[in-house]
Amino acid sequence: MFKPEIINTMKNYSAKTFLSDLTAGIIVGIVALPLAIAFAIASGVEPERGLFTAIIAGFCISLFGGSRVQIGGPTGAFAVIVYGVVAKYGYSGLVTATIMAGILLILLGAFKMGGLVKFIPYTIVTGFTAGIAVTIFTGQIGDFLGLTTGKMPGDFIGKIQVYASTIGTINVYSFILAAVSLAIIFLWPKINKKIPGSLIVIILATVVSVILERTAGLKTDTIGSRYGQIPSMLPAPSLPAFSIEQIKALFPTAVSIAVLAAIESLLSAVVADGMIGSKHDSNTELIAQGIANIASPIFGGIPATGAIARTATNIKNGGKTPVAGIIHAVVLLLIMLLLGKFAVYIPMAALSAVLINVAWNMAGIPAVKALLSGQKSDIAVLSVTFLITVFIDLTVAIEVGLGFAAFFFIKKMIDVSEIQSNSRDDITGGILESSEEPEFDIPQNIMIYEIDGPLFFGTVRKFELAVERAGVNNKVLILRMRHMIYLDAGGIRALEQAKAACDRRGVTIVISGIHTQPYMLFEKTGMADKIGRDNICANITAAITRAKTILNEQ
Repeated sequence: MFKPEIINTMKNYSAKTFLSDLTAGIIVGIVALPLAIAFAIASGVEPERGLFTAIIAGFCISLFGGSRVQIGGPTGAFAVIVYGVVAKYGYSGLVTATIMAGILLILLGAFKMGGLVKFIPYTIVTGFTAGIAVTIFTGQIGDFLGLTTGKMPGDFIGKIQVYASTIGTINVYSFILAAVSLAIIFLWPKINKKIPGSLIVIILATVVSVILERTAGLKTDTIGSRYGQIPSMLPAPSLPAFSIEQIKALFPTAVSIAVLAAIESLLSAVVADGMIGSKHDSNTELIAQGIANIASPIFGGIPATGAIARTATNIKNGGKTPVAGIIHAVVLLLIMLLLGKFAVYIPMAALSAVLINVAWNMAGIPAVKALLSGQKSDIAVLSVTFLITVFIDLTVAIEVGLGFAAFFFIKKMIDVSEIQSNSRDDITGGILESSEEPEFDIPQNIMIYEIDGPLFFGTVRKFELAVERAGVNNKVLILRMRHMIYLDAGGIRALEQAKAACDRRGVTIVISGIHTQPYMLFEKTGMADKIGRDNICANITAAITRAKTILNEQ
């Protein structure tokens, strides 16, 4: 049954909650302003289309969504796809593809397919996200250096060739403005973490640019010089002229937009759940994303999804319910109506600094480093997905990445099964549990959960649900791994999230009977130190003894 989260939150809504939502909504609306403009420009469309998207899609995602605090709008993840579609089919082609993607998202939610998104391996998500980050960064080199490049090609190699041929046109003033802007963005959190550095940079760079142009004659490209005036109102709704040929040609692109919107929105919702201790409805969220991606292009926008950074900003500033997201959309509308005319003075160099910072945050350097220190199969899937995203196409990257992940998983399962059939004396290097099953009593405040089978990207969700059922009354959670013969990067990630959730509840995790392959991955990824080596026990008897010690120490 489709039941938006806003209906649930209205039951006990109060003036105090509204005040929190109002404060968060205003702050997030201001934060979203430069990002909406920057993402539109990175996507190869007019800057106002980013504002239209943040207003219309942001409103729809909050009104119809399945998360309490999700903030929707344009994101950097779509820049690669949108740029390519607009370059080949024009904006009308993008509208067609986005509406089709919206319909696909609604169907996914209506048929309760939200859980399927979780079957996409963590290595693939990390790989294509890092690839998108590199693509966004590459697209901003021209504006960062102030190069006179003309219309840019959509492919990575083409952009590099254009930069190489136009490097002599560098604008030193634009470069200094961009470099200082980027430095301020990186250093600003040390001064103030509430107000984002991107907003400060846009304001300061615009003021400095106007003053220097009028007093010293220094010029740099601005939104106005490149795109003209920013509309001060929403456009009238309109639909493109659909054709069977265009629908067929754009269907693969629509699938890519739908998949990307689903992945990013549900990832954002999961992050939000961890921050507020709530639980979103993934199917309702997908329906809301579908509605938003149908409404956005009808009102002149581009694809939208849940935005992790803006959602986190909403939570940190006190957002409690979807009302905060609705207020954020209204604030953006008011800013566009009242102050939109001043956006023409924003320097492109400053926007390039904002987008380079976005690319840096998207790259996920710590996650990539962790995966590169893991097993070769994870490294291969990550590398292939990354390279294909950068050099070929995001859709192809996801397809090939899934193929590689499935191949390596099957191979690993065969290898592990062969090892398991040998005697225990043949298996070395791990911590093994005795085959004898002792009798033991489970004291109060201790819960034992036995993982029966591999913990990999396909079984992570069941593990998460089991950990959630551990409840807040238990002080120690023993994860019994005597039958868990295989673990991958997704499983490590799930264990990290489970530990974080348990840490918030004051629950200690103890590992019992871990096998060779999982233990070796524990060592490579540093998970053994995060859990605590004293909390990794050879068998269930030792684990219960350790749990009793922990309880006595509390």
